[in-house]
Amino acid sequence: MRVLGIETSCDETGVAVYDTARPGPDGLRAHAVYSQIALHAEYGGVVPELASRDHVRKLLPLIRQTLGEAGLSTADLDGVAYTAGPGLVGALLVGAGVARSLAWALDVPAIGVHHMEGHLLAPLLEDPDLEPPFVALLVSGGHTQLVGVDAIGRYRLLGETLDDAAGEAFDKTAKLMGLPYPGGPQLAKLAETGRPGTFKFARPMTDRPGLDFSFSGLKTQVLLAWRDSDKADSTKADIARGFEDAVVDTLAIKCQRALDAAGCDTLVVAGGVGANKRLREKLHAIADKRGGRVCFPRPSLCTDNGAMIAFAGALRLQAGQNSGREVHVQPRWDMASLPAVPPATTA
Repeated sequence: MRVLGIETSCDETGVAVYDTARPGPDGLRAHAVYSQIALHAEYGGVVPELASRDHVRKLLPLIRQTLGEAGLSTADLDGVAYTAGPGLVGALLVGAGVARSLAWALDVPAIGVHHMEGHLLAPLLEDPDLEPPFVALLVSGGHTQLVGVDAIGRYRLLGETLDDAAGEAFDKTAKLMGLPYPGGPQLAKLAETGRPGTFKFARPMTDRPGLDFSFSGLKTQVLLAWRDSDKADSTKADIARGFEDAVVDTLAIKCQRALDAAGCDTLVVAGGVGANKRLREKLHAIADKRGGRVCFPRPSLCTDNGAMIAFAGALRLQAGQNSGREVHVQPRWDMASLPAVPPATTA
C-alpha cells in the first residue's frame, strides 16, 4: 500500500510517500520538508495566518516533487494521510483540504492522523522490530508528555507539563538572551561551549513524587541569572549550558520514574527536542545502566515531517480505518481517544 503523507500542523510543510510493501526504513520512498523559519524570523515566532498562506503556496509543488523523487504518480497512490490535529487550525485545514480533495479525485481512502501519534510512531518506521509495550517521551515545542504505550492506538498519559513544554522553554529562554530565531537549536549550540556547573539551576518537580513537568520557573531562574550577569559571550554560553543541563536532567529523571512505574525497560523518544545531543547521550547512558534500550528517530524525523504521518496513516489504513469525506480538523485532540490498531496490521 502506497500512502501519501501530508503534514501542515504549524510552520513546516512536510510530504512523504510510505510503501508498506517495503518494511522498515526502505518503505520510505521519498520525503521532503519545507521550513518557514525565514518567513517567521522577522516576528520572533510563528504567525498563524502567514503559516497557513505559505502552506497553500508550497504544498502542491512539494507533493509533485516528492512523488517525482519516489518515481510515482498520483495514480500509483493507494491512500492519503494528513495531520488532522493538534495544531494551528488554519494550517491544519490547508493540509486536510488538499488531502481530502486528492483522495476524492483518486477514489482512495484518506485518514486524519494525530500529530503526536505520528511523532510517537516515527521510531517504529526505522526499527520494524520495535513493538509495544514501551514508555514514550514526546518532547517538542508544543508538548512534553510521558505516555504508556500498550499497543498502537492504546495510550495512557502518565505525565505532562503543567505550563511550558520543554521545547517552548528552550525557545523562550533563547529569546530572552537575545539569540536569533528559532532559539532552541541556537541555545543548544551555544551550550556546547559552556562550562558545566558554572550556573546551577533547579530540576523542577524532581523533588516530589509524580511524572508531571514544569519549566516556567526554570525559565524565570535563567532570566534572573542573565539580568544580573556581565552579558559576556562566555557567560551567555555558561548560562545556556546550565539551562540545558537542567532540562535534560529533569527529563531523564522523569523517564526513569516512568519506566519504573510501568515495569518496562524500553523507552521511545520523539519530537523536536529528541534531536538534542545531550538528551540522547543521557538517555542512552540510563538505558545501558538498566540493561534496556532507548529508541530515537533519525534527527531529520524528530521535527515535524510528512514521513511520520504517512507511516502512521498507513498502519491505520491497512487496518481498514479511514476518515469521512468531510474536511475536518481538531486543533485540540486527546491522543487517548484514538482507536486501537489490531496487532496483525502492524507487522
